[in-house]
Amino acid sequence: MKARSIVLTLVACLAGLTLCFADDANMGTWKLNEAKSKTSAGAPKNLTVVYEAAGDSVKVTIDGVDGAGKPTHTEWTGKYDGKDYPVTGDPMEDMRSAKKINDRTLAVTLKKGGKVNGTARIVVAADGKSRTVTVSLTDPTGKKVHSTSVYDKQ
Repeated sequence: MKARSIVLTLVACLAGLTLCFADDANMGTWKLNEAKSKTSAGAPKNLTVVYEAAGDSVKVTIDGVDGAGKPTHTEWTGKYDGKDYPVTGDPMEDMRSAKKINDRTLAVTLKKGGKVNGTARIVVAADGKSRTVTVSLTDPTGKKVHSTSVYDKQ
């Protein structure tokens, strides 16, 4: 009887977690549509972005190229609660926070050494097939970098 109760409890928890992330329009794999995107010269490009459940958090894995065209790999695991969570692999940020504005919009703050150096707004289209990421940040040399990247869902 105890084993059955434990199994049923685990199934209920997993079902609840699945439903929680089913509402997240960002979940899945997104590929950069360079023809529809506008980035500053020499700005990094995130070519592929993957959002996946990681327990009660979201893991974001980003593969792209830096301003010189060298490959990059960045990872962030956190919640959409506005709190800072560590970022690995990105020389321009070491912490990131995300906050859900509505079902299709996220506001993201980028930090390096405790100081805000950029913001991003992520908006998933109503049909869920594309998303637009608008970023404003200051690179390590103090130069302002702006980009608007459009991604297609894979």
